[in-house]
Amino acid sequence: MPPAARAVAGRVCGDREPIVIAHRGASAVRPEHTLLAYEAAIRMGADYIEPDLVPTKDHVLVARHENELSLTTDVKDHPEFADRRTTRIVDGVRRTGWFTEDFTLDELRTLWARERFTALRPGNTAYDGRARIPTLDEVVELAQRNGVGVYAETKHPSYFASIGLPLEGPLAESLRRHGWDHACAPVFVQSFETGNLRELRSATRVRLIQLIGASGAPYDLVKAGDRRTFGDLVTPEGLEWVARYADGVGVVTSRIVPTDREGRLGAPTSLVQDAHRRGLQVHVATIRDENAHLPAEYRRGDPADPDYPRAAGDVTGWLERLYGLGVDGVFADDPGVARATRDRLLAGS
Repeated sequence: MPPAARAVAGRVCGDREPIVIAHRGASAVRPEHTLLAYEAAIRMGADYIEPDLVPTKDHVLVARHENELSLTTDVKDHPEFADRRTTRIVDGVRRTGWFTEDFTLDELRTLWARERFTALRPGNTAYDGRARIPTLDEVVELAQRNGVGVYAETKHPSYFASIGLPLEGPLAESLRRHGWDHACAPVFVQSFETGNLRELRSATRVRLIQLIGASGAPYDLVKAGDRRTFGDLVTPEGLEWVARYADGVGVVTSRIVPTDREGRLGAPTSLVQDAHRRGLQVHVATIRDENAHLPAEYRRGDPADPDYPRAAGDVTGWLERLYGLGVDGVFADDPGVARATRDRLLAGS
């Protein structure tokens, strides 16, 4: 399907615009990538729930932000897995810990999920030890029961392919098995790499999103000796190339409105308009409630207060700014406020 036709399809498939994507579930109120977080996101009005996908040793896709387990589970407390602690180089970065690819699904099921950001979100620690690691199939089934979509990210695809655990086949098969392999399926698949998206273009008809980081370059391009960076991909020429295989771009908010060293906003870029001219949707990440994650203009309270970084700022005002710039979707840790703000603006338009 040509880029322009895919863009039209995306706008007639029932999505309300802009869409609200629950970032790792409702991660502002529940530990990320758990059914608790996804269920909370659905209650709060998310249009899509986001599972980041990594494989187990027996090649089952599960929802974790990365394959290292020590930050988001109680794996350290399991003496039976002490000998699984190892060091791996993933996308050129050396990490030591416990990795999903060394565990079968049954073994992962013995672990309990925990809150990652304990200092920023101490309330979420009340849910430590109350949820297991969910599979992709479980996330899709939850979404289908509740009438929402799935916005999946393939994590470290080159690395997993290199160890014989590619993500794309199990992902496409799961979507087919659940009847979600068509252009209007409530599904997006996203990646910071380009090669796996280009391969998926011929393997599935669901919508694909090229993720764009604040800096650096897609790891598969780096590995291939391609000198293009994420910055190159958001130029008009780069967007033309992305439009050959993707339906949109997922970008950090600073690609839409840059900030200075103090976190103050500058003039908006032309990225939204440039992408739309090429039939690409623009989804922005990540909208978080806490002052620590908001531009300076939207922080509230006394900076001298020890609780200032985790205090809620004017996230509604920040969302209004982004919606007003024409973005097609937002990733939000608190999908409730993103949904309420969007609906209020749509009602008044």
